[in-house]
Amino acid sequence: MGWGVADRAGRLALRSLLRVLYRVRVVGAENVPSRGPALLLANHVSYLDPLLLKLCAPGGTRFVLSRDCVERLGAAARLLRPIVASGDNDDQVLAELLAELRAGGIVGLFPEGDITPTGHVLAFRSGWEAVAEAARASVTPVYLDGLSGAWWSYRDGHLVERPPRLRIPITIRFGRPLPPSVTATQVREAILELGAETAALRFGPRDRIERRFLSSAKRNWGRLGIADSTGRELSFGRCLVAAILLAGWLRRHARSEPMIGIMLPATAGAALANFGILLAGKAPVNLNFSAGREAVDAAIRQCGLKTILSSRAFLERTGLAPPAGTVLLEDVTAEFSALRKAAVALMARLAPCWALALRYAGRSVDDVATVVFSSGSTGEPKGVVLSHRNIVSNIESLRGIFRLQEDDRVIGVLPFFHVFGFTCTLCFPLMHGYPAVYHPNPTDARTIGELTARYRGTLLMATPTFFGHYLKRVEPEEFRTLRYVIAGGEKLPPALARAFQEKFGMPLLEGYGVTETSPVVTVNVPDLRPGERRTRTYKPGTVGRPIPGVAVRIVDASSGEPLPAGCEGLLLVKGPCCMVGYLNQPERTRDAFREGWYVTGDIASLDEEGFLSIADRLSRFSKIGGEMVPHVRIEQAVSEALDGAPCVVMATPDPMRGERLVVLYTRRDVAPAELWRRLQRTDLPKLWIPKKENFYLVEEMPPPLPSGKLDLRRLLALAMEVTRSREGPRT
Repeated sequence: MGWGVADRAGRLALRSLLRVLYRVRVVGAENVPSRGPALLLANHVSYLDPLLLKLCAPGGTRFVLSRDCVERLGAAARLLRPIVASGDNDDQVLAELLAELRAGGIVGLFPEGDITPTGHVLAFRSGWEAVAEAARASVTPVYLDGLSGAWWSYRDGHLVERPPRLRIPITIRFGRPLPPSVTATQVREAILELGAETAALRFGPRDRIERRFLSSAKRNWGRLGIADSTGRELSFGRCLVAAILLAGWLRRHARSEPMIGIMLPATAGAALANFGILLAGKAPVNLNFSAGREAVDAAIRQCGLKTILSSRAFLERTGLAPPAGTVLLEDVTAEFSALRKAAVALMARLAPCWALALRYAGRSVDDVATVVFSSGSTGEPKGVVLSHRNIVSNIESLRGIFRLQEDDRVIGVLPFFHVFGFTCTLCFPLMHGYPAVYHPNPTDARTIGELTARYRGTLLMATPTFFGHYLKRVEPEEFRTLRYVIAGGEKLPPALARAFQEKFGMPLLEGYGVTETSPVVTVNVPDLRPGERRTRTYKPGTVGRPIPGVAVRIVDASSGEPLPAGCEGLLLVKGPCCMVGYLNQPERTRDAFREGWYVTGDIASLDEEGFLSIADRLSRFSKIGGEMVPHVRIEQAVSEALDGAPCVVMATPDPMRGERLVVLYTRRDVAPAELWRRLQRTDLPKLWIPKKENFYLVEEMPPPLPSGKLDLRRLLALAMEVTRSREGPRT
């Protein structure tokens, strides 16, 4: 029997087997090359990847495979006509690859060289680029989606030895062919972009937050669902009953209102209020009560809020005046009779999930899930409209990276009016059956340490400002159970990262995101333990690799042209996590996107391994002597010179030069002149160092915003005040 007949018979048998395991969707089949010379370059997620590609590739396509993969596939590997790479025969592999391409063949290749342990697209190995150019071979990028955590992929560093379930939906997406001269970085970016476009296809038309919460609560009925620092504890079942009761009340009393406001801190009550609103088919809007009455009124006006849920105890404790339309949860719950509660509990327990979803879930994944108002650190707050698709896609990507177990527990310290808190500490755990423990004051380190120890928390997310408090006041034993500790929202100072590692024995993992991306774009993941796969997943000083389903691009801020690896430029993001737009601001929404890419306004760079580094906001650069000077780099040098003491660099107007750099700091035992001299001894470019007279010792810095970010507006006002007066504690 000739090779062609054997190939067709093998492909038929293979197709039958894989159809039992997967539901395969092929997108972009018209881009599959019909003849060579051509390379198919794909991300590498599982040992079954080459067999799946074989189903879509022309007959006779060969594959470059590791010896490990060939041995794992056994007899099935013969169908792939493998060019076997053993790790010490690179020259032989490249020579055989070149010969195959020059003979007009098509070859499948996995340029990462290794299976990803996390779902991230890893660094690409070199060598194939020169072969492609020498053979004048076209290069077709391919993205495999849905295989992470499936059979023969890696989960939490361990190989999945048996299929976790059958008929897993996966997508194989082929991109447009690229020229032979394409670089590894360009192909990697093309594969990431395919991943971002494919991620939007994972979700059904009704895959919404509250539907996933319903399913999660039903599966975990008797397990702890929510606890908070007041001592309140509720099982998932009680959470669902409370949310359904509130949903029914809202449908009766706020039937025509598409959005409902919430003015509460991060507590069990606030969590239940959010899910009650979602189960009523409406969008919760968590109001930033710490931003002042003017900001709250602006959010209410922009959203057209008529009903705002709050608490009598909270309002009395804070002294806040309730806005018009405020309804107190204590009054609402008093309306629920014991009989009503029992009836809802019985229904929620016995009714199938699909029946509850018909009654209590919305209709479209593209409906508004929430509106998050920006912190206003650099200007007037604006409403960011996020859909269920935005939030769910971001959470699913995180779930793939952070492989949590049943005993994992999330410690929630961020306010729900901050997107980091809404997505990562509210929706993420409760949608997937992980208990969440809340405390409304993220700076109260002692209580947070006690809660983490008491509930054996395993995942803690906060801003570097808040982690600075925990470093000083939390005992190592209290954080002993933590497995993932993630910092985001602002730049992580290297000194803080080092000190945290030394005290608690675990890395403070830096991630990056913005409100408009729901929010996570990139994140570091702990390197795997000894004995497990040693692929690098954590790089200090960076904010990690893009999460699965998200693509990033670095472009020249002026021309918009893509920049090569290592160059700093404007950061763009693509993926289903990118916002619907700004509330009632269509022009501003249009300006925020370039050909489907969200323009972050941040200056960043990507290295050869795909790790992202953030320099600063574009607005926090000053043009001095024709050079763009980043404030954050100066701040890092000043902080090092002050042994980690707080400092900030601001730009204030200068009548002669347009603007001047001003350094504000609080360490009283270092005079401004001495600090200036210390900077002169660093490797900071002399052009970047502010003038000696522009160093100011101040009594105190303005407190951070509730999100943990710097209050740049108040800092700028302080900088302008001290430069105008030329007075104060200077020596």
